[in-house]
Amino acid sequence: MGYEFWIGARYAGLARGRKRRGGRKDRFVSFIAGSSMAGIALGVAALIVVLSVMNGFQTQVRDRMLSVLPHIELIVRNSDHQQVLNDWQALAQKAQTNPAVVGSAPYVAGQGMLVRSNQLMGVQVRGIEPDHETKVSELAQQMVMGRLENLRPGTFGIVLGEQLANQLRVSTGDTVMLMAPQGSISPAGFSPRMRQFTVTGVFSSGYYEYDASLAFVNVEDAAKVFRDSGNSGVRLRIKDMQQAPMIAQELANKMPRTVMVSDWTANNRTWFAAVQTEKRMMFLILALIVAVAAFNLLSSLVMAVKDKQSDIAILRTIGATPSEIARIFLVQGALIGVVGTLLGVGLGTLIAYNIDVIVPFIENLMGRKFLPQQIYFISDLPSNPQVYDIVLIAIVSLVLSFLATLYPSWRASKLQPAQVLRHD
Repeated sequence: MGYEFWIGARYAGLARGRKRRGGRKDRFVSFIAGSSMAGIALGVAALIVVLSVMNGFQTQVRDRMLSVLPHIELIVRNSDHQQVLNDWQALAQKAQTNPAVVGSAPYVAGQGMLVRSNQLMGVQVRGIEPDHETKVSELAQQMVMGRLENLRPGTFGIVLGEQLANQLRVSTGDTVMLMAPQGSISPAGFSPRMRQFTVTGVFSSGYYEYDASLAFVNVEDAAKVFRDSGNSGVRLRIKDMQQAPMIAQELANKMPRTVMVSDWTANNRTWFAAVQTEKRMMFLILALIVAVAAFNLLSSLVMAVKDKQSDIAILRTIGATPSEIARIFLVQGALIGVVGTLLGVGLGTLIAYNIDVIVPFIENLMGRKFLPQQIYFISDLPSNPQVYDIVLIAIVSLVLSFLATLYPSWRASKLQPAQVLRHD
């Protein structure tokens, strides 16, 4: 394939030939080939950057969620919270017979309302044991005010998310009123159960939804406030969070029927399913950019065949076979596709790995944030390039480029030199 490769590379603008008349027309064909190459490169780069950002978004949100939430929860159904807390060690020991479980802690969870002056906020209240909480979450490291150890039983202290504290306009030492959904019915009507708590700390997980809706109290205090409602049980942490569904199923087979086992993927199934669906749709939509570039490549090859009819006729008269003529244009299209794909992979990977520098620069230049926390949960644009995605994008680009070369190459091989030279 010696001369076919050389001629195909020259037609693609990747090799120089001897100057001759018609150089302006050659330059035009080379320009069309270059635009096809640029289109493929931009499409591939856009795909890599967008999928890397979506991977980073999913990974960062997941990690921030799991810095507060447990990997697995053992929920004891229809049981008195205090009784569960008295026996939680036995339940934890049974779970830790599985070598994948590395930490456990008791909890009581319920929903309530926090009242401060004229502010009223709905919150998810989680009762925790500070000494054991460090084994299942990173809450202690996320404290921006106060300390988690200040949640001592009987003191009715509360730790609020940073956004929640800002909305209520409270700081450490201030008091808030917690209203539980249970209450008492009297001749005057329904009276909700209320208890005053003192703010002993503020945490920031970086995940807006949790920072704006979570509050932590001591597990004993939570058991008193939510004695008629809420859930209680044991929170577990495992070695590999990706194995949570499998480990949860193994634990469910060992636990009594009164214990329900739930893992983080099940608790957030809707959100992760939505992200996966969005990622697939973005891949299909952005792959159309590469498809458009492939059609541009097809049209440029058709123009090249029409422009090089005389060259094809001369090659045929000196002994070139139709298959050799076809290979010339296959080489031309393949080189454009390969070079465009490699340029796109290089550009996309470069942007994806440096997006944490590029985006802040553009934000400072424009004076506005791209990701409001209230909408996107996180404030920084993350990126997590994955080899599988990059390889898949490159393969799709190369396949589309190769398919675009088939028709022009076949058409070139069918040209009759006598007819071409007669009209030349």
